[in-house]
Amino acid sequence: MKTLFAETALTAAGWARDLRIVIDDAGDIVSCEAGAAPDGAESLAGPAIPGMPNLHSHAFQRAMAGLTERASDRADSFWTWRETMYRFVARLEPEDVEAIAAQLYLEMLKAGYTAVGEFHYLHHGRDGRPYADRCAMSEAVIAAAARAGIGMTLLPVLYQAGGFGGAPAGPGQRRFVSATDDLLASIGELRRRHAGSRNLRFGLAPHSLRAVPPEALAAAVAGMRAIDAAAPIHIHIAEQIREVEECLAWSGRRPVEWLLDHADVDASWCLVHATHMTAEETRRLARSRAIAGLCPTTEGNLGDGFFPFAEFAAADGRWGIGSDSHISVSPPEELRWLEYGQRLLKRQRNLATAGAPGSIGAALWRGALEGGAAALGRRIGGLAPGCRADLLVLDAAAPALYGRSGDLALDSLVFAGIGSAIRDVMVGGNWVVREGHHIAEDRIAAAYRRAIARLSGGEE
Repeated sequence: MKTLFAETALTAAGWARDLRIVIDDAGDIVSCEAGAAPDGAESLAGPAIPGMPNLHSHAFQRAMAGLTERASDRADSFWTWRETMYRFVARLEPEDVEAIAAQLYLEMLKAGYTAVGEFHYLHHGRDGRPYADRCAMSEAVIAAAARAGIGMTLLPVLYQAGGFGGAPAGPGQRRFVSATDDLLASIGELRRRHAGSRNLRFGLAPHSLRAVPPEALAAAVAGMRAIDAAAPIHIHIAEQIREVEECLAWSGRRPVEWLLDHADVDASWCLVHATHMTAEETRRLARSRAIAGLCPTTEGNLGDGFFPFAEFAAADGRWGIGSDSHISVSPPEELRWLEYGQRLLKRQRNLATAGAPGSIGAALWRGALEGGAAALGRRIGGLAPGCRADLLVLDAAAPALYGRSGDLALDSLVFAGIGSAIRDVMVGGNWVVREGHHIAEDRIAAAYRRAIARLSGGEE
């Protein structure tokens, strides 16, 4: 058992003073008592808040962040960016992916993410044939999460086509392609190998409507429900205008419309991006209780467009944030740009509360906690009995936070922070970051540098 004492802490009921938190040996919170005395508990060095779930990650892309910011002689877009990604991914082996992912997850923890949804589509060898162990790439990211100490929901990706209507996958996609039964068998095997791991959950990610034909989508979801009836289901959708146009040409329906008409979309689903929706699609998605997975820095970097956040929030839609391609690894930056995007569109300020008075930073942080935890299918995102002990200790002496408390501290964390204001990070009852430093920082960074040197031709 472990007992913590926070002078101030963010709970589901609001800010509590003198909170005593008891954590069992498995890393779950047993009790939270406000107005308590320290009585020998470990006193936290600043305000405590729940750690942020990151609901959408492609870990290997951290190593290519910054490599696509050069103009070409044609109009650059998501689709030209994707060509660069295919060339990069062609060189990766499991040991590279593990080193890159461990560095990324370390950076996530230091920034305030305590759990990640890994949308994992890099499955096979360079020639497209499975490794001797079909789960080798999945095991690489699982090992990376364990090394860094972050919680994970692994979402193995079903990928079968190169476009709507079952167009053949291209050479750059051959490492992603799996038969439905093979992918489900791999998920079953991974669940068997890691049974009992309290920081690891498994779900399913049909990549997109363009990459998964309707019959395969239905079979994969049914198969996953047979394995785990409550498993998270994540899918990319309506990220780009071209995707919407091609879906209309194929089916006569827009992507979100088609999915809601043809799949039993409920609270266990996460629709990633959903950038381009009509007003009716926005209302229908909100009514489904599915999570909208928003990645503002990646969506901005790729030129995707703006999610209709103000309208979705007004319809009581559920949402969370992810760092996707990891051009940024910062919860405050994702939340800041989510709000700023709406301000630029509406030419107004303070929109996240859907017209109600109150703190914008607090509304954003709480909304992302709730939606992110639901999307990852784990008891996280709160300081409450039954939740994993995933928490952040803020640095009250940081310039952005000094002299500020409660929701004002969250406003300052999201909108006024320069550099990290996260002092300590706990995941599953274990301290993984103390005073801004990760416990395995040097070893993980050294392995990452070796991988990058090999990939850039400096070492084999």
